[in-house]
Amino acid sequence: MSRKHPIISVTGSSGAGTTTVKHTFDQIFRREGVTAVSIEGDAFHRYDRAAMKEELARRSEAGDLSFSHFSYDANELEKLEEAFRVYGQTGTGFTRHYVHDDREAELYGVTPGRFTEWEDFAEGSDLLFYEGLHGAVVNDTVNLAKLADLKIGVVPVINLEWIQKIHRDRASRGYSTEAVTDTILRRMHAYVHCICPQFTETDINFQRVPVVDTSNPFIARWIPTADESLVVIRFKNPRGIDFPYLTSMIHGSWMTRANSVVIPGPKLDLAMQLILTPLIERLVRESRHA
Repeated sequence: MSRKHPIISVTGSSGAGTTTVKHTFDQIFRREGVTAVSIEGDAFHRYDRAAMKEELARRSEAGDLSFSHFSYDANELEKLEEAFRVYGQTGTGFTRHYVHDDREAELYGVTPGRFTEWEDFAEGSDLLFYEGLHGAVVNDTVNLAKLADLKIGVVPVINLEWIQKIHRDRASRGYSTEAVTDTILRRMHAYVHCICPQFTETDINFQRVPVVDTSNPFIARWIPTADESLVVIRFKNPRGIDFPYLTSMIHGSWMTRANSVVIPGPKLDLAMQLILTPLIERLVRESRHA
């Protein structure tokens, strides 16, 4: 953690909705005049698309059917930890971009499935913002959680997460349901051992829970809408959180535990604005006075 150069980490698995949460943070940053530099978790994958395909084939041949992008050793976590540490100490750092599609290829001038070159952050930022798979990892090699000042978990219930991933990968990447299902199965071991433990490290978790039948996510024709969902918001340390204010401002919300609030799905953006804005303001204020 760094009072002078704070780091915000948003962590969630593929299809969890971290990109949507990033948009809310971007709105807050613009409104509050906060200059943020960003790291994408995909930038710290160890392999580009072709190399990952080769590594998957090699591992499968050796009997390892659980290797995936969720796995620790499929990512440059030591390099990500270094980026966090350097930023916390100096307010500078480095990142790159993983190019997913033709649109990004046109933007970055790199073939889809490959990385751009490493580059330094722009100077003069107020904070570092991370969004990806591994922003709160604690294992025998790295401890990213201790370097981040505000850690957010985005954790829809598992069937909803699968529905979102299936629909996203079919629509934007042209995958079949069968291909996405194979990916989900291959990732399950790492999901349990690498992704889930991070959500005990996060300061706040946002978990969307559908209130329609999602019992077979592999045949779901639609993603449940916000109107068909509730969101459970869990605070690791509820001290300083004004729960009466939150529940009065968010119509239809209620508390289920001393550190948990349930809100209607359409109120998620409002809730995030109310909860996160003062936390971001405090981080930036303290950093500017450090």
